[in-house]
Amino acid sequence: MSRLLDRMQSLSAAEDFFAMLQVPYDPVVLQVARLHILRRMGQYMAEETLAAMTDDAAEEACRVTLQRAYEDFTQSSPLQQRVFKVLKEAVSPQRGAFVALSDIMDDAES
Repeated sequence: MSRLLDRMQSLSAAEDFFAMLQVPYDPVVLQVARLHILRRMGQYMAEETLAAMTDDAAEEACRVTLQRAYEDFTQSSPLQQRVFKVLKEAVSPQRGAFVALSDIMDDAES
């Protein structure tokens, strides 16, 4: 399995991952969501126990997780999937600071 990880660590572009794992893709989808797809793949990979697998089984697991991550973004947008913290926080309820009316009024007005 270490050979597979060595090969994957040497890759630099999302297209390289798709080519190495032989996963077909639409360049338009990849252009928009490349980092999101790879991040989601990493999330899915964290659920796998690759160390206990043979090289072939680990490569198949990687192929399946990449395909699964890619399909997530063919069915919805990065904004809907929210794999990055900044997108998750963009929809979390914002609690504004409370300022009492008495704090902003002049003494003469109160």
